[in-house]
Amino acid sequence: MKIDRAIILLALGQTIIWAGLFYLFPALILIWEADLGWSRVDLAGALTLCIFLSAISSPVTGRIIDLGKGPVMIVVCAAVGSISLFCLAWVEELIVFYLAWSIIGACLSGCLYDPCFALITRGLGHQAKRYIIRVTLIAGFAGTISFPCAHYLSDAIGWRITVQVFAVAILLFAIPVTLLGAQAIESRHVPSATTGTISIRYNPGYFTSPMFLCLGIGFSLIAMVHGVTLPHLLPILRDRNVEPGIAVLAASMIGPMQVVGRLAMMYVQKFMSNHLVGVCCFLLMAASILALVWTASWTGWVAVFVLLYGSSYGLICIVRPVITRDILGEERFGTKHGVLTMLYLYGAAAAPFLGALAWRVGGYPLVLDGLVILLLAGLVLYLSSYRMSRGYNSP
Repeated sequence: MKIDRAIILLALGQTIIWAGLFYLFPALILIWEADLGWSRVDLAGALTLCIFLSAISSPVTGRIIDLGKGPVMIVVCAAVGSISLFCLAWVEELIVFYLAWSIIGACLSGCLYDPCFALITRGLGHQAKRYIIRVTLIAGFAGTISFPCAHYLSDAIGWRITVQVFAVAILLFAIPVTLLGAQAIESRHVPSATTGTISIRYNPGYFTSPMFLCLGIGFSLIAMVHGVTLPHLLPILRDRNVEPGIAVLAASMIGPMQVVGRLAMMYVQKFMSNHLVGVCCFLLMAASILALVWTASWTGWVAVFVLLYGSSYGLICIVRPVITRDILGEERFGTKHGVLTMLYLYGAAAAPFLGALAWRVGGYPLVLDGLVILLLAGLVLYLSSYRMSRGYNSP
């Protein structure tokens, strides 16, 4: 199979998997709060547990990719996650709700962007960047599918049948196309001299290397910001007196703005290094949160937020694996990327619950101020890692 066709298949599969197993939670959180009677903190705790379990699993999935079993892993994880999503329709108790999202969380590390991009990087090497961009140009519309579909389907047929519709779409469409595309990409991998000697243990140097930790924690702070912003976006906009229809539209447009950011990067990548793009991501995302703060005074700031936030987060999804390769090297890339993804997802996991607690203490103004501080701290850590990489080798 040609590479371009395989990439399109992967992108289509990623679009539906993201729409059902990730974006569906923030799309339905207000509906669950109203229908099930659970608090926002309780609901956010389920997403925190989900992403935390995904973080724990990430190093394992990275090593599986290094062993050449990535295509099977991605398909199995997507299948188990979709079955758990289907069963969510019968949830009545909070503990069962947590159980369903725990299973989904354990599967996320094996079927979303990170394993997909690691697979592409493993199979296509230095060509990976442009193919990763192509995947995200299509899959960036996952939120655009999930938010309005979840909103209008829930009004028409109820949220329980809605989650089953998304689950069936993953099983019948996303999984077959993903398997075909992933197998084609894996077949392009050229074994190196170290193939067949992959250790099942972490390199202890990962967690004693300041360069590795600064890079991992810096990126994890971006994940924390995203993990607060997206699940709480509809409540935040409601708190800023934004009309519900505009709020749903804003959430739906974050995906297309990610695509806009990636298209812009395709144009400027000849003039900007991966490092400079990474710096811009931190700064643009901080500016977007400030726009969200000012939304209370003028609704037009919502559009500025969507443009800056969507484009900057869309870029970080692309440059994160590429920057990881640039700073840490290509050897055992899947394992290194898996460990960094674990740190990244720890930040994302803590975010929804911590964001809900901060909201309870000081409201969303406190939450938004904190997000800006986190982004500036993340930028400092990332710059430190980059400077260290100029003089040291990765572990």
